[in-house]
Amino acid sequence: MPVEIVIPALSGDSTEANLVRWIKNEGDAVKVGDPIAEIETDKAIVEITATHEGRLGRILVPAGSQGVKAEQVLALLLEKGEAEAPPAAAQPSHASAGATPLPQQTPSRTTVPAVATDSGGRIFASPLARRLAAQAGLDLSRISGSGSHGRIVKADVEAAPRSDLPAFTEIPHSMMRKAIARRLAEAKREAPHFYLSIDCDIDALLELRREINAGRDAKPISVNDFAIRAAALALKQVPAANASWTETGTRQYRAADISVAVATRGGLITPVVRNADSKSLDAISREMKDLAARAQAGKLKPEEYRAGTFSVSNLGMYGIRQFAAVINPPQAAILAIGAAEPRPIVRDGALVVATVMSCTLSADHRVVDGVIGAEFLAAFKKLIEAPHRLLSL
Repeated sequence: MPVEIVIPALSGDSTEANLVRWIKNEGDAVKVGDPIAEIETDKAIVEITATHEGRLGRILVPAGSQGVKAEQVLALLLEKGEAEAPPAAAQPSHASAGATPLPQQTPSRTTVPAVATDSGGRIFASPLARRLAAQAGLDLSRISGSGSHGRIVKADVEAAPRSDLPAFTEIPHSMMRKAIARRLAEAKREAPHFYLSIDCDIDALLELRREINAGRDAKPISVNDFAIRAAALALKQVPAANASWTETGTRQYRAADISVAVATRGGLITPVVRNADSKSLDAISREMKDLAARAQAGKLKPEEYRAGTFSVSNLGMYGIRQFAAVINPPQAAILAIGAAEPRPIVRDGALVVATVMSCTLSADHRVVDGVIGAEFLAAFKKLIEAPHRLLSL
């Protein structure tokens, strides 16, 4: 009996994924553990691997399909000696709901339809064709497909006339972008944000950083590494800021698990440095470089970007002096780090030029009161301006 190849259960509150590509084609031999297809979830590109040995039979959902539901049947795997069933019998009845079946072939010779779509009106096109069309500002519904069953392929997009370009380019939403939009809208809608800012003199920190990095063979420790550790230690001093709102009570966390914003091509993701208060600067630096590299490659595991207790977002490397970030629910606060720049300050009664970094705390007022937020920022500033304490605490 054919084995159903399905979208696996998705993490978190995800209910659908995009089918990026088929690694195996119809008729290809398949061994246990072989990658069969790639799907795009809201956080990463994930391979579907074979759990049985056999031959890939009929593909029911074409590459490029969007919004494929969890547990939906994608294709049938024929075990040894098993023949392909007729199309009507091959597709299980429970897979039809929300599926993206291929159009049925007719015995007579017919011309390829101008645009091949499913019952929901979605257009069949390869992921590359979709991307090229989006970049060129072309409407896929106006392009005739020359691929199998009228599917639009790269050559069709390249051959399409460019004289009827719209006044805009529409880029299809990735699963990650949809998830980001949903969570940010939830955060601004549900959490009453308020903002507190503080300026930190980081000349001593920069000097300590130069001393540390001068004797390192590994990649240098960054200002952001100092900020992650300082935020974690400040949370230990002000545990009321390390919390989240629930309908039954305020949940205060024992661990300082710092979510760190990392920009990727698909959007923002926040890998977590667990127990950052108990890790050295060197350990935090090495861990962050690994997490950031795998985040950008879409290779993070769900447990590596979920369940942080507090977030840090740094746009200083882009020259942004100061900004306010949106809280990452269900957390109650996020610290936004701005650029370090020379500014005039008063030190010991004299006007001097110092390297100053502005930091803004966005807090959920249901959990973090103004005094709690101010106490956290004061603790953070004290640690940042006396950076040797970050080496010993």
